Amino acid sequence: MIPTFGTDGVRGLAFEELDEVVAHAIGRAANQALGAGAADARWVVGRDTRASGPALAGALIAGFRATGAEVVDLGVVPTPVVAFGAGFESSAGAMVSASHNPWTDNGVKLFAPGGTKLDDDAQSAVTHHLDRVGLTHGDRPSASDVARRRSLASAAVGAAPTGETARVLAAYEMSLREAIDGRTLDGLRLVMDGANGASASLAPAVLRRLGAQVTALFCEPTGRNINDGCGSVNPAALQASVVEQRADLGLAFDGDGDRLIAVGSDGHLIDGDRQMVLFALDMAERGLLEGNTLVVTVMSNLGLRRAMASAGIEVIETAVGDRAVLEALDTGGYSLGGEQSGHVVFRHEATTGDGLRSAVHLADLVIRRGVAGSPVRTSSDLAGAAMQSAPQVLRNVLASAGSLSDETRRSVDEIAAQAGPDVRVLVRPSGTEPAIRVMVEAPTESEAAEIADRLVQLVRATSF
Repeated sequence: MIPTFGTDGVRGLAFEELDEVVAHAIGRAANQALGAGAADARWVVGRDTRASGPALAGALIAGFRATGAEVVDLGVVPTPVVAFGAGFESSAGAMVSASHNPWTDNGVKLFAPGGTKLDDDAQSAVTHHLDRVGLTHGDRPSASDVARRRSLASAAVGAAPTGETARVLAAYEMSLREAIDGRTLDGLRLVMDGANGASASLAPAVLRRLGAQVTALFCEPTGRNINDGCGSVNPAALQASVVEQRADLGLAFDGDGDRLIAVGSDGHLIDGDRQMVLFALDMAERGLLEGNTLVVTVMSNLGLRRAMASAGIEVIETAVGDRAVLEALDTGGYSLGGEQSGHVVFRHEATTGDGLRSAVHLADLVIRRGVAGSPVRTSSDLAGAAMQSAPQVLRNVLASAGSLSDETRRSVDEIAAQAGPDVRVLVRPSGTEPAIRVMVEAPTESEAAEIADRLVQLVRATSF
């Protein structure tokens, strides 16, 4: 059985749900669907630092080539570099990664020619060709076989880049310099957390070449330590380090480098919502915010909406997922959007969320706006003044089905109605793992937590 495409490609347990046979089939099907099997079909391929990456990326590439495609293998690079490279090379793109998941998982993200996310039609076409492949696994591999395969896997994270990789990376770095109009980050003291992932080598090098003083944490990938107690979903160590070193700003990437969670100089988090408010206000003032509009998802905090309303900036709300954000950006011709989780899209510059691009923009903003007469305004001052967050509680409930029954939805609606108009409730299946996400906003933290606990109990009682 081949894993089905979710909101962000295919993801599953490496060597169990996603092995070389499946990866090869995905390569063949994707090239037939997106490259039409043409002789001039071309793919840019990257991977993160998971131990299973070389084997799965190799099988995927073999599948592309088996159907007549030319392949540029970038090796270990962040997902946004693959998307950029697809545009740079006028090709389609594929990234072997499971993003913020543990090292035992892996996945395949696909980009349409030019580096854009797959739309529904393209995704359906890939699924159709996968069905035509007629792949069957037979019996699932035993636990001992999976363990043996994982123990033998090597991420080869120290492999030297090819000439093609160097050329794409040079163009990508130049695009970051152009994004801040050639300014530098001279004198800025940064601490960054590379999540032992795809950004671990590239991000500190680029930030240093831009002039920043960089202390790099979790930038020593072994193939098995990606996202392990670090990165954008585990930023506690970064927060402590920023305060201890009296740094100007902290930057935490996820495993594949397409999201950023920042840390202010006082150690408090600057999540995707707060970043977007900072960027939107700055871009609006400089005449760069197309349509005077920001695109966000239903997960964004009420405080963001209030801050944008006060500034006279319109907010367009989409379903969860950066693909939904991108569709709204392209439909309206807007320039900025993203998610609370740290996916931020500068659509006039890039085709997808890009953690390093967000980091460069945020660092540049701190330098430009960090001094307002006297005293000096820190990154924490800027972030704190940007918006006042409404109390929001988030819960994850593991659920094998990863879906909500009609009965559960009705019960959720009843609880939300009973809570009153000052409470916002969102319960939805995750698009990246077998879990149900529960989000509650309320006038107080305790009220939000109480309602969230009731919803968690409901989901657990009805989703198994």
